[in-house]
Amino acid sequence: MSTWPLSEPDAAAEAEALDAYSQIVTRVADELSPSVANLRTRRRTRRGLATGAGSAVVLSPDGLLLTSAHVVAGASEGRALFPDGRDHAFTTVGADPLTDLAVLRADAGDLRPAPLGDAARLRVGQLVVAIGNPNGFAGSVTAGVVSALGRSLPARSRSARRVIENVIQTDAALNPGNSGGALADARGRVVGINTAVAGIGLGLAVPINSATRQIVGALMTDGCFRRAYLGCALGARPLPPRFARVLGRAGCIEVVEVVEGAPAERAGIRGGDLVVALAGTPVEDVPTLQRLLSADLIESEVAVSVVRDGQLLELTLVPAELVT
Repeated sequence: MSTWPLSEPDAAAEAEALDAYSQIVTRVADELSPSVANLRTRRRTRRGLATGAGSAVVLSPDGLLLTSAHVVAGASEGRALFPDGRDHAFTTVGADPLTDLAVLRADAGDLRPAPLGDAARLRVGQLVVAIGNPNGFAGSVTAGVVSALGRSLPARSRSARRVIENVIQTDAALNPGNSGGALADARGRVVGINTAVAGIGLGLAVPINSATRQIVGALMTDGCFRRAYLGCALGARPLPPRFARVLGRAGCIEVVEVVEGAPAERAGIRGGDLVVALAGTPVEDVPTLQRLLSADLIESEVAVSVVRDGQLLELTLVPAELVT
C-alpha cells in the first residue's frame, strides 16, 4: 500500500495521468471553442426590454447555429459573439420547444462548424467537456464525466407536453448561460446541447443522435418539427402475464385519460386500455410511442392494438397534428 508522501514512481504515474487528462481537455477546448458563440438576447415585455444570455454551436460556415429553444424563446432580437471578436445579429430559423432545440442564422460567413458526434455511443464514466458562456463569462470550459444516460426531461409548449428522451447527465459544472452550448466527447465531437442545471454537480444535455439530427434538419428546412397527436395521457406499466406470454414482451402503455373530442376518443380508445402496438410496431413504453408519432401519421388511418377486459382489440385511429 502506498503511503504519504508518494514514492517517485507513484508520483510520476500520477503526474502522467494528470497530464493526459489535461491534454485531452485543452485539445478539445482549443478545437471547439471557436465554434461556440455567446448569445445575447432582448425580449419585449410589459416593462420594456429584458435581456438574456446563452450559448450556441456553429453548424455551418454560412451562419447556421444550434442552441436551446428556451434561450431564444420570445426574443425579439439577438446577437452572437464569437471568440475571435466577431459580433453578428441573428434570427431564429426554427425552434422545437418539445426537445428544447432551436436553429438560428447569424449574419456571418466563414464560421468554423463544430463536428457532431453520436450520443448513442456514450458510456457512463466517459470524459466529457462542456463549453459555453456561464453567467456571461465567454468561452468557459468545464470537464467531467457522463454520470448517467437515458434520463428523461419534461418539456412543454403551451398546452403540449412531452418527455425529452435519452438526456445525458453529467457532473461537468454548468451554470445559467451554458444552455445551448456544447457537450463534447474526448475527440471534440459535440454529443449534446447543454440544456439545464439539475442541481449542484448535475447538468443535463439534449443528446445529438439520429432522432435529434432529424429534428434539426426539419428546423433548418421547414422551421418546425411536425408531430402526430393522439389526445390521451399515457403511462408505462407491465403487461398482464397472459398477454406478456402471447406477445413475447413484458411492457405496454396504459391510457390514463382521454381528451374529449381528440383523435383517441374518436377511435374508441378508453381510459384503462393497454396500448401494445401502433401501426404494426410493438409499443412497450412512452418514448417508443413518441418516436412513432411522426408527421407521416398525421391525418392517416393507423391501426392501434389495445388490450381491454382481457381481449386484444384492433382499432383504427386518425392522428391530428400536434399544435405547439
